[in-house]
Amino acid sequence: MEKRTISRSLLECLLEAAHENDIELEGACEASLACSTCHVIVMYYNKLEDPTDDENDMFGLTDTSRLGCQVIAKPELDGIRLALPVATRNFAVDGYQPKPH
Repeated sequence: MEKRTISRSLLECLLEAAHENDIELEGACEASLACSTCHVIVMYYNKLEDPTDDENDMFGLTDTSRLGCQVIAKPELDGIRLALPVATRNFAVDGYQPKPH
């Protein structure tokens, strides 16, 4: 397993941080909470706020699964460790157009 340390801006979601650091985390719905392609597995899960009901409804893969687009970088998350799953599922329906945010 490859380990990488990345930097990120405060108030940036983990999906954006991954893209800025050339980490392949898809994000098919452009962070509109309509797919689960930015699924990450979080170590040190107790550092995060609880997921919203909408995020929980997207999938139930592991007890520490989160969507990278929903986890916002904060100082208290410094040192957080993530793993990328082997595969992701895209729940967005064909023809779905994400809304700008």
